[in-house]
Amino acid sequence: MQQPPPPPVQDTVQDAAPGAVPFEQLMEASRRELTGYCYRMLGAASEAEDAVQETMLKAWSRKDTFGGRSTLRTWLFRIAHNVCVDMLRSPQRRARPMDLGPSTPTADAVLGAPLTERVFVQPIPDERVIDTSGDPAVVAEVRDTVRLAFVAALQHLPPLQRSVLILCEVLRWSAAEVAALLDVTPASVNSALQRARRTMADQEPAQRMPLEDPAHKLLLARYLRAFEAYDMDLLVSLLREDVVLSMPPFDLWLRGPADVRAWFVGEGSVCEGDRLIPLAVNGAAGFANYHLVEPGLWEPWAIQVIETDGERIIGHHNFLFPEMFEAFGLPTVIDERQAPED
Repeated sequence: MQQPPPPPVQDTVQDAAPGAVPFEQLMEASRRELTGYCYRMLGAASEAEDAVQETMLKAWSRKDTFGGRSTLRTWLFRIAHNVCVDMLRSPQRRARPMDLGPSTPTADAVLGAPLTERVFVQPIPDERVIDTSGDPAVVAEVRDTVRLAFVAALQHLPPLQRSVLILCEVLRWSAAEVAALLDVTPASVNSALQRARRTMADQEPAQRMPLEDPAHKLLLARYLRAFEAYDMDLLVSLLREDVVLSMPPFDLWLRGPADVRAWFVGEGSVCEGDRLIPLAVNGAAGFANYHLVEPGLWEPWAIQVIETDGERIIGHHNFLFPEMFEAFGLPTVIDERQAPED
């Protein structure tokens, strides 16, 4: 994750100076970077948005106390960090279904009762946490830091180690800068960073997905065609031998093309006739899955995150939370029914 830091927000607030950028505009310019930090800390888009909003409100209420003793960026991140730590006081650690237990053969698969949303790492649109207009190589590295596997692995760290790793390894802050933000010594930062690295080394690494590669785009186009046509022969041909299928809010997950196929032609056959809208989500390709409810009418069903190695699909993650569609800025319905004739 050796990318340069994103351009810093303007260092000082000069509301009174003629022509100066207003305080609220300076705060708003930091929203994406703050959202990325809070999302990696908390593991859910909704909680990250709440944390950023609370950070903005606290910053606004305290703007008269900001004396320029640190940069505005550091000041905002200190508030955001404290907000996130308060939100992390719950003992529940967000995870993926694959972190909660072994895979199940489709023949033995039972969905069971859905678990609470707070159990799972949740997806987030790339545009909320990544500036995709920069150097493609840098963008690719930043995408690695919002992969579902990476965000889930972060949840294994205590809050201090999690924050230090994000600030040092992702945002490229120096140990001295992080120490000033967290009100600890640089030695404490370096010690926490080493412990965090050891823990992360034991977690499943995120695989780079070459999103701009023509072969990768062709793979996704073939997947889209296979899913909407419900062509299981084509779909299974796109899967790697160790592919996993997950379906939060259920902890059930499946491994391997045979079990994925058996699921889609069995209990998962309710997806036949569904429609997909492409998304950029968690540094990967994704789709908004709309469920067919009557001829010509589709309603929100699931956010799909499709992880690949460039040549085959390695992860097919379905977040069955229709309420997320509005937060993703997606249509609330696809309606292609013909209007009745007069």
